[in-house]
Formats: sequence, C-alpha cells, structure tokens
Amino acid sequence: MNGFRSFEFIAGAILIALTGGAVLLSPWLFPDGGTQMNLAARLTPPFTNVAYPLGTDPLGRDILARMVVGGQVSFLVGIVSAIGAVVIGTVVGLFAGYYRGPWDMFLMRFADIQLALPFILLAMTVIAIIGPGLDRIILLMIVAQWVQYARLIRGSVLSLREAEYVQAAQSYGLSDWRILFVHILPNAMGPLIILGTLNVANNILLESSLTFLGLGIDPLIPSWGGMLADGRNYIQTAPWVTIFPGLAIMLTVLGLNLLGDWLRDRLDPLGHTR
Repeated sequence: MNGFRSFEFIAGAILIALTGGAVLLSPWLFPDGGTQMNLAARLTPPFTNVAYPLGTDPLGRDILARMVVGGQVSFLVGIVSAIGAVVIGTVVGLFAGYYRGPWDMFLMRFADIQLALPFILLAMTVIAIIGPGLDRIILLMIVAQWVQYARLIRGSVLSLREAEYVQAAQSYGLSDWRILFVHILPNAMGPLIILGTLNVANNILLESSLTFLGLGIDPLIPSWGGMLADGRNYIQTAPWVTIFPGLAIMLTVLGLNLLGDWLRDRLDPLGHTR
C-alpha cells in the first residue's frame, strides 16, 4: 500500500484522471465537437465570458471545448500506436531471443538500421509521399517503435531461457509456444509495461509535433497540435490560443511520465531511484 502513497503515483494518477476523464466525457460535455463558430466573439480573452471560460480562437470557437475534444486524438494515437508496437515487438523479440540463429541476426540488424533513422525525418518523408491522416500517423508510429520492444524482450528472453524453470518446462516436453507465452513472457512484462507507459506520452508529443508542422491529422479535426498551429500567428496578441492546449499536452505527458517512474520503482526494485 505504501507504493500507492508515493508522489509519482498520486500526482500522475490525478493528472491522468483529470485529462483522461475530461476526454472520455467530451461527447456529453461538448456535443458540437468544438466546431461551432461565433465570429462576433472571436479572440475573446479567457475568464471574461461565462460562455467561453478559456476564451475563443481566431474563428470564435470555444478553446475549452476544442481542447477537451482534441484530447481524443492525442490519447487515441498515443495508446493505439503503443499497443500495436508492443504486440509486434513482443512477438518478434520472443522468437528472436528464444530461437536465436540466422533469424535473430537478421531481425536485430534490421532493427539497428531502423533505429539509426531519425523519426521526424522518416515521418516527413513518408507522409509527404502517402499523405497525412490519423490512421497513417498511428501506422507510422507502430512501424517506427516496434524495434524498441523487440530489443527489450529479446534481451530478457536471452537470460530467461537459461532459467531452471524454463529448462524444466522443456524437459517435460511442453511446446515452444507454451514456454514462450506462459513461462517466459509473464516474467518479462515489467520492463515492457514501463516502456509502453512512457511511449504513450512520447507518442502524444510526436503526434502534436507532426500536426503542428502540418503533417498530422486533418486541420478541421480538433487536436492539441492543430490548436498550437492555429495560434502561432497570434502568440503576441492572443497567447491563450496556444497556452491552454500547450498546458494540456504538458500535464498529460507529465502525468504519464510520473506513472512510468512509479511503475519502474514498483516493477524494477533494482533500478529504484530513491
């Protein structure tokens, strides 16, 4: 129970509960999806109009509504891309580490080449060819990040395959699939969960960065990166247009990183930070 009283867990859980809860409730809180415009109220400062608590953007759209609705895109990209990369990387890492041999050498050398490619440069090149879109961003992140999980799981499998309980399972004639997914994988899940949590935060930042550069999702769909891009020309005259979505990104990423630190301390006692 003491672990649940740590600063990382409490602060991270509160931040994610606030941002994630608002995003989950956004269809009921803002049925219009944050797209309703009121040109007569354009660039209304925050805390001056009850109808627009956080002010409005250059088209008179509610900043609070767009910020809450826009979180759907960030959480969707962050979570789905992390899950996809975990699944692919885990399967590859399990088989590469357990069977080793030529397949292990080929997959790991391919992983080394992919890790040498800067993600932003790769993303800009691919999106310039196939075009932007939510599904393309998610697919690109999965393709770019499965390598991290594959190398992590492979390293764990190389040590676990020599453990006595694995050798005992082999002596009983259990199938390789059962040994991999029942005996080895559960004992390698700790680092995988930690990396996955931290990568969700990283993916939210990447999606916001790509959308800010015009390489992400459709500008008509509310998103935090898109809101930052919309407000960059008004940073001096109407800074709230960029401040509030920037705060949403910062608090969400901070909450996920705090939970990742807490998970590391709980699941990896040897790497405890205190």
